Amino acid sequence: MQQPPDAQEIPPGCPAHGNVQLYGPSFGADPDGHYAHLRSFGPSAPVDIAPDVQVELITSYDAALYVLQNPASFVRDSRRWNALNEGRVPADSPALPMMSYRPNALFSDGAAHARLRQAVTDSLATVNELQLVRQTQQSADYLISRFSSEPRGQAELMSEYAQPLPLLVFSDLFGCPPEIGDRVIAGISGIFEGTPGADEVLGGALTELIALKRRRPAADLTTRLMEHSARLSDEEVLHQLVTLLSGGTAPLTAAIGTSSALYLGEEWQTGLPVEDAIAQSLWNYAPIANYAAHYPVHDVELGGRLLRANDPVLVSFAAANTDPKLTEHRQQLSAKAHLAFGAGPHACPAKDPAFMIAVTAVETLLNRLPDIEMRVPFRTLAWAPTPWSRSLVTLPVRFTPRTVSSAAEPAQAPAAQQHAPAEQRSAARSSQPSASAAPQHKGGMFSRFLAWTRGE
Repeated sequence: MQQPPDAQEIPPGCPAHGNVQLYGPSFGADPDGHYAHLRSFGPSAPVDIAPDVQVELITSYDAALYVLQNPASFVRDSRRWNALNEGRVPADSPALPMMSYRPNALFSDGAAHARLRQAVTDSLATVNELQLVRQTQQSADYLISRFSSEPRGQAELMSEYAQPLPLLVFSDLFGCPPEIGDRVIAGISGIFEGTPGADEVLGGALTELIALKRRRPAADLTTRLMEHSARLSDEEVLHQLVTLLSGGTAPLTAAIGTSSALYLGEEWQTGLPVEDAIAQSLWNYAPIANYAAHYPVHDVELGGRLLRANDPVLVSFAAANTDPKLTEHRQQLSAKAHLAFGAGPHACPAKDPAFMIAVTAVETLLNRLPDIEMRVPFRTLAWAPTPWSRSLVTLPVRFTPRTVSSAAEPAQAPAAQQHAPAEQRSAARSSQPSASAAPQHKGGMFSRFLAWTRGE
């Protein structure tokens, strides 16, 4: 078995004893340097993913594929986690919300996983691609309209565009009415920001949404999940919705931000399509950087490292995609051979819609603000100091101020508006202010977005 390198070989910012810490300012400042150091251990290395939480991190592309594609030896059910069962994981650890068991497809195996995943994939397959592009364009136009006409001609794209855009699209796809959509967005945003009580806000909103769809089914993802032949319980529907939200919005935020920065960056080759920027971000800046906890069902020796039964093994998609052994012949691989969407039975079921949303988001931004440019070089941008995702902290841009109005929207209304009950649509129309009155929208983001689509 390989031994850890000497202390003097440990890169600056990492502890000179114990495991490498995959969190905090030092990691955020140089994740690639940390991955390069970890490769000296072999195909995997012991790291602390959070204080007092040790995992084995796979950094090799081939080893990652072996783990991801070998469900007979590596399972996803985190109820096996030795340290957690023995009380060695701090109760307030930030790793717990990311790694604790939930009754969803992500943490299930075998027949249970197949049943839940089939319901998700079949429901996603009913999403109309053209409608999804229109929903994304409309959400993008709304967000751009909020900062595009400001005299300053500047914006911070992560907080003002990349973060809220997937939340608007998902709330619409789920068929949320305005008030529930506001709470869904507040809840999932709060979870990622560590806001106390955010779990309860999101759970309450989704529970109310499911009850609404039981009474009034509609053409949306929530209803399709509920009506699937797998006959999911309401609790199972709720957890699949949470998985789609958490597994879809944060990575999309990272992909939209990084791809925009790459396209606007000083080293981007003029004339290359937006799709190339998305692909490059998925290869070199995997939005989900380190995740997919697996638990060996028996001791496994992998490249000289012993992976002990029921100790968590995480996959570093970021390190695997940039594996030096891979980059030597990466040109010969398919452009989609990256692991940003995972691989094997738990590969992301929404990779095609996700890619489409990201491309549409970046293209709409460039079309609406044709002279947009970054205010700082790409190489100086800061990355969030978290192990889970590779996401920019900020993306400052400048442009010539211009007005983007709801007149630029496609003719088709958002799903949440299309399928609202007749009395709800009538009430919405009757409550619209007269042309001479200044509209006052006191609701949350989704309410304001829907009001904007109505020209209010």
